[in-house]
Amino acid sequence: MRYQIEPLGKSHERGAFSCGNRELDDWFRRRAGQDARRNIARIFVAVEPEMGIIGFYSLSAYTLSIEDLPKNIAHKLPNYDALPAALIGRLATDSKVQGKGVGELLLADAIRRVLGAMEKLAVFAIVVEAKNEVAVSFYESFGFAQFPLHPNRLFLPTKEAISALGESVK
Repeated sequence: MRYQIEPLGKSHERGAFSCGNRELDDWFRRRAGQDARRNIARIFVAVEPEMGIIGFYSLSAYTLSIEDLPKNIAHKLPNYDALPAALIGRLATDSKVQGKGVGELLLADAIRRVLGAMEKLAVFAIVVEAKNEVAVSFYESFGFAQFPLHPNRLFLPTKEAISALGESVK
């Protein structure tokens, strides 16, 4: 399967996309474009020439409370109330391609974009909101850790993301 990941644009047909999660499908069809125009999120889509949009993710700025971090990480940081982070707010693949590695490649692309932005913007961690236990397991398999008080919210320190991806992020 050949596809490219690009910013969501007016020419992208979103109506046929279905990941099987009504909330995600509705947001993508009805609000993703508005969120992008209002600078609430940047949306990136995986487009396959024959199938159209086969996946997407959203990126936005996020403020992370140091109190939410596990104690073993928080005690190593300056005593600030908040830390800069990036949020992968939504990530989904069309049901036709689920289990074929598209979600993994979308996540890797999102992480690379965040790390690329770090030349101009400080980002301590990448945060995700998992919709269910399957999503939690998916993110944990890539090194994300759960916040102690919010089990469906996970984070990956950018320092660890850089180590995992190495020089390929540049």
